[in-house]
Order: sequence, then C-alpha cells, then structure tokens
Amino acid sequence: MAQGETNGGTSSAPTRSTLLLKPVDVPKASDVLARELRERILSGELPEGTALPAERELVKQTQMSRATVREALRILEVQNLVRVRAGRAGGAFVQRPTTTSMASSVSMLIRGQRIKLADLMETREALEPFCAELAARKRTDEDLAVLDRANNDIADLDSDLSAFLQANLDWHVGVAMASHNELLIGFMTALSQAIYAGTENAAFVDENVRTVTARAHKSITNAIRSGDAEAAARRMRRHVHSYAKAALAMDDRQAISVDD
Repeated sequence: MAQGETNGGTSSAPTRSTLLLKPVDVPKASDVLARELRERILSGELPEGTALPAERELVKQTQMSRATVREALRILEVQNLVRVRAGRAGGAFVQRPTTTSMASSVSMLIRGQRIKLADLMETREALEPFCAELAARKRTDEDLAVLDRANNDIADLDSDLSAFLQANLDWHVGVAMASHNELLIGFMTALSQAIYAGTENAAFVDENVRTVTARAHKSITNAIRSGDAEAAARRMRRHVHSYAKAALAMDDRQAISVDD
C-alpha cells in the first residue's frame, strides 16, 4: 500500500491546529536604536557631555537609514537625554535627566489627564509635611534665605494676585528644595505650578487668605530654621489641609489647566 493511502485508496487529510495567534508587534527600528542609546546613557556608559558619533557614523555602524537614525535622536531629545547643537562643532550631546525635566513630565501628565484640583491637593497633603520635616534636618543658610525672601513677598499686601501666587509657589518649592531630595523637588515643582493655576481666583485669595498664609509660612519657616522636624511637619500638614479645604470650597471645577 502506498504511503498516505487508506484501505480505500484515498489519502488522509492532515489534522489542522486550532491555534490562534495575536498580531505580532514589531518595534520600529528607530525605537530599538533609541532604547539602546537610552540604556547606555542611563547606565553611565555614556557620561554627560559626551558627543554621540556623527549621524553618518551611526548610519554606518547600525546599517540603518539616515531617517531612522534622525528619528532615534529626536526621541532622545524629547526625553531630555541628548541636546542637539547645530553647526560645524555641533551634534548630539548626552545630558542626564534633571529635576526640571521631571517636573515638566509631571506637569504634562497633570494637564493631559485633566487631574482634578482635589487630587492635586491630596497629593500635596501627602508630600509637603515630609518635605518640611526633611527641610528642618537638611536646610542650609541659602535655603533659609530663599524662604525668607518668599515670605517677605507674601507679606506684601499691596502686591497683585499673580505676584502673591508666585511668591507662594516660590516658598513651597523652596521648602522642597531645602529637603535636598531630587524626587520630592520634581514632584513639588510640578504640583505647585498646577495649584498656582488652579487657585488663581481673586475671590478666593483675599486679604484674609494672604494674612493667614503669611502667618503659617512664617511659623513653618521658624520650625525649619530651628531644626524642629516634628513641628515643621505638623505645621505644614495643618497649613496645606486648611488651604486645600478653603480652595476647594470656593471652586467646584472638576479639572484644571496648567500654563507652560
């Protein structure tokens, strides 16, 4: 009997698998190159300030097209991992992530997701007391000078709304800076900018709010100056909770927008 035939002389059909496959997501070549360069930068293999190979050299090494290499460099530039200089001595130069770039990313998240003002205030209440506690332990004379300048500006009842809000932002970011914790500084910079935009309301920021804010900030600053971490955290917790409660009572918006 011939192979593949049955007793009746007919060949049997092979059994077909019912296996189901999902579409395969193949990464773009530019994403692959950007990922490899990103890992080398973040690992420290490529130190800050290092010039990446010229575009034509990257094309030669990777066997990728010039357009692919350019797209990979654009990805890294958007991620603030390289800065591109034009001209004869130009090129792509490595830079490390900074607190500013982190704050920018958090700000974009806040804007893009239309984060509620109430959520921003809750996050602030969770972070700022610890910032004040760390500030009381780690502050320098320069940190205290920043807080004092902001307090003087806040106490100026003749300043306009934007000047008061800017001074208020400077003080809160100043407390975070005095913590000397880069993650907290990045988060608080973004949060404070968002809360600035969310509370830019002349009906809310009246003379009483300014007076209460100035008094609370001075009290917290005194605790930070004296190195009393427990008092600094306790006073900050009370201050941000009271401020949040009053601001939310005046404003029932579901989301805010943050200006660049």
